[in-house]
Amino acid sequence: MDEDTQLALSRLVALAMDDGAASKAAADFLLAWWDVEAWGGFGPNQAWLLDDQAAADLARVFAFVARAQIYPDAVMDRAELEALARRWRPGAAKAV
Repeated sequence: MDEDTQLALSRLVALAMDDGAASKAAADFLLAWWDVEAWGGFGPNQAWLLDDQAAADLARVFAFVARAQIYPDAVMDRAELEALARRWRPGAAKAV
């Protein structure tokens, strides 16, 4: 992952840890990348909730995901993903 994509991912993670509709959209994207069946999907219209920077970050990370064909725990700390799941999917069946 190049430095610009890593920065974009870091900004998405920080946004996802915050509150609000944009934060939920960022979290939904990251959790869907991790395991869509366990954590649910990300609807493209959720990008409407993002400001220009967050939308560009999401697009950059999405392009990386399409090329690299890896799961986020290969480029993120698994504890971050688990924290997102606990925060945004507290009643989910899959244990983290």
